[in-house]
Amino acid sequence: MTVEPTPRKRLRLRVTAAAETAIRSGHPWVYADSVREANRPGALGELAVVYDRQDRFLALGLFDPESPLRLRVLHAGKPQTIDEAWWEARLRAAIGRRAGLFDERTTGHRWIYGESDGWPGLVLDRYGETLVLKLYTAAWLPRLNEVVDLIRRVLAPRRVVLRLSRNTQATAAKEFALTEGTVLYGPSVDGPVEFLESGLRFEADVIRGQKTGFFLDQRENRRLVESLAKGRDVLNAFSFSGGFSLYAVRGGAKSVTDLDISAHALESAQRNFALNKNDPSVAQCPHRAIQADAFEWLGQQPQRRFDLVILDPPSLAKRESERAGAIQAYGKLAEGALKILRPSGFLVAASCSAHVSTEEFFETVRQAARRSARKCEVIQTTGHPPDHAAAFAEARYLKCVYLRLE
Repeated sequence: MTVEPTPRKRLRLRVTAAAETAIRSGHPWVYADSVREANRPGALGELAVVYDRQDRFLALGLFDPESPLRLRVLHAGKPQTIDEAWWEARLRAAIGRRAGLFDERTTGHRWIYGESDGWPGLVLDRYGETLVLKLYTAAWLPRLNEVVDLIRRVLAPRRVVLRLSRNTQATAAKEFALTEGTVLYGPSVDGPVEFLESGLRFEADVIRGQKTGFFLDQRENRRLVESLAKGRDVLNAFSFSGGFSLYAVRGGAKSVTDLDISAHALESAQRNFALNKNDPSVAQCPHRAIQADAFEWLGQQPQRRFDLVILDPPSLAKRESERAGAIQAYGKLAEGALKILRPSGFLVAASCSAHVSTEEFFETVRQAARRSARKCEVIQTTGHPPDHAAAFAEARYLKCVYLRLE
């Protein structure tokens, strides 16, 4: 990585008392309105040091002069030398946290989960020999070459693909000539890349697909659905590329129905089923597709009944102002699903909306169950999988609840 300026030239910040407290408690963000003083203007991606009211070192992080989230903390506590060895040790620490989690049957997973792994605003996902590097802050752009060189040296991928959050795309294009889906290293991508998850084959659209190409965070819930599916008619609402459906089929489902508004998503699911056609359970299980809005389809109270319904919608609250509407929508979905469940059936309801808390979501689903007047019990709740372990509140978005009807 780039050698940093000497401490006397380094950008020095002082922050509010509340921000000092937050940093000491481990929070990795400093907002612009929390910065009280800077010794000079800072540049994008520069390392800035925060000093407390007694002029003691407090933290060090990546600076973005244009972002409301002005500093992303890399390290807090005692001063450290930030050199090439430090960066490599941080990458190897993230990899080490995942040691033993995956074998050769799972080649799709997360290597780095942003702030929770000490790489604020940066995600690194693996799809076989392809790695996808997604940036949620422009502060990494000046360091991108060094980051990719480090990843290549430590992980030796065949290729590295860049994905950019919307808030970084303009800066990336204007100042660094980088666009969404740029291949930073290795051969070009001429279509979806394949990877394994629990022995099942999937494709990932690493150039244009949602997130980094696949919903890796639902792996553990897919495995649980597999354990519940035997002999059941399964509805996978918001089915996307059919991940839950394939696990249900391998678990012995009687039939599986994908429900999604996107023809592109349903076609992707068909391709994933084709990738696994040599599995006898996949070849034998009826697999149907319905292209429709899940809210409307469930609201029409269809005559078909199922033994297992999976609700995994996209984020319904991307900002705080959408929270109340999202809670209402989750309740509506759960009510519709419960109406088409047979006795002894299972409802699996998930939320990836960070602005809806775990407690709010679970209570919303429980209230929907009470309104349905059908007796049911919560048999399990889940959160983030181990390769997506969240170290602070804002990083916790995924929650899932399992209900069983009597």
